Amino acid sequence: MIAAIASLSACAVNPQSSNSVYRSGQTQNEQTVRMGVVESVREVIIDGGKSGVGTVAGAAVGGIAAGSTIGGGNGSAVAGILGAVAGGLIGNKLEDNVAHRKGLEITVRLDNGELKAITQDADEPFRAGDRVRLLSSGRTTRVTH
Repeated sequence: MIAAIASLSACAVNPQSSNSVYRSGQTQNEQTVRMGVVESVREVIIDGGKSGVGTVAGAAVGGIAAGSTIGGGNGSAVAGILGAVAGGLIGNKLEDNVAHRKGLEITVRLDNGELKAITQDADEPFRAGDRVRLLSSGRTTRVTH
């Protein structure tokens, strides 16, 4: 059961983090558009942080699954504890996998000569020399083709 959960959650993708996805509050708002050329691109890891939910949920699932299916009496209790520990470790690792995603640090020379660096999800390829747009709205800036 734990293996099945692990394999399914490894496929989890957060569509909210894509540069091509806009939250409803971001629609119909004016954005400033600046043009420029990519100077350099560097691969980075974006760390979404950890809430501890993966560890707790994994421990609960592992404890229940192992405790209710293995042994009886004291054997069931021991199996439940071991299942909870194993489930917690698996849940922690799954949360790590979901919280860390590939990103790009894109350095752009704007047409006015300014140099800007924007870090965003790696869901669109960029290369030095690409002509790009910087879309800015408040504190958020996206680089697009």
